[in-house]
Amino acid sequence: MRKPKAPPGRVRRLTPREDRQILRYAYSSTNQEFYSIIVLALETCMRQGEILQLEWEHVNLRTRIVHLPETKNGSPRDVPLTTDAVEAFLRLGVKKSGRVFSYTAAGLKSTWRYMLKRLGVEDLHFHDLRHEGISRLFERGTLDMLEIAAISGHKSLAMLKRYTHLRASRLVRKLDGQRSRSKQAVLNLLMPYPAVVASPGGDGMVHVTFPDFSPEAKVAAATKHEAILLAQNWLLRMLCTLMRDGIKIPEPDQYLQSVGPGTLTMVDPLTAPVALAEAAQEPS
Repeated sequence: MRKPKAPPGRVRRLTPREDRQILRYAYSSTNQEFYSIIVLALETCMRQGEILQLEWEHVNLRTRIVHLPETKNGSPRDVPLTTDAVEAFLRLGVKKSGRVFSYTAAGLKSTWRYMLKRLGVEDLHFHDLRHEGISRLFERGTLDMLEIAAISGHKSLAMLKRYTHLRASRLVRKLDGQRSRSKQAVLNLLMPYPAVVASPGGDGMVHVTFPDFSPEAKVAAATKHEAILLAQNWLLRMLCTLMRDGIKIPEPDQYLQSVGPGTLTMVDPLTAPVALAEAAQEPS
């Protein structure tokens, strides 16, 4: 008798909205560890158990490498850290030794489920964040399968076959002669993004926040005109940096939830300063 085929592996991708909702919720959580755990799962592709068992003595932020002495497949592994992963550690307060996270597996599971219920996100497991991170590595197109396996800890390349369609789609674009760094491709990515313009008071400054990016994506100036100009420059630099580093650029969200008080406006990184000045003079 033939051995029955194993069922196909689960592949659950985060939608752009879910990605933003989860990161915003975790960032505002009373337990700062929750946000860092989610960022590390997406940025390093580490398993939940590997993250929760991290020890500070195995985290080297100078070399940007985390050493995992024990993994699921029984072999130690060195995991490279992206800039966002390093910041996830820094926001916790770096220590010389001891556990990085105080969460237990049961505690994290409870917090995760509570968050999904609050956000209305369905059928999403914490382990899906690892799959999302691996998918994003393939989508970057800068790493081969062996390099991705070294990061994710897969002993068998067969386990990564579920992601080969992501690499194939990139090859199709190359065969069609579409140059990712062509002028038109770059211009298509330099698109307007929604921003919240608000004057929270206290410092007397006008703040502009981009909800599509990290919760810390904020600029401030004395006037609305100056704030929008700074926001335009920030957005242009951010988009160019993401393109240079091969990181997926988030899609603008036309419907924003829980943006807080303020005025929602579109900031175009390529709009002429004169047009911005006229827009800033319009009544808010």
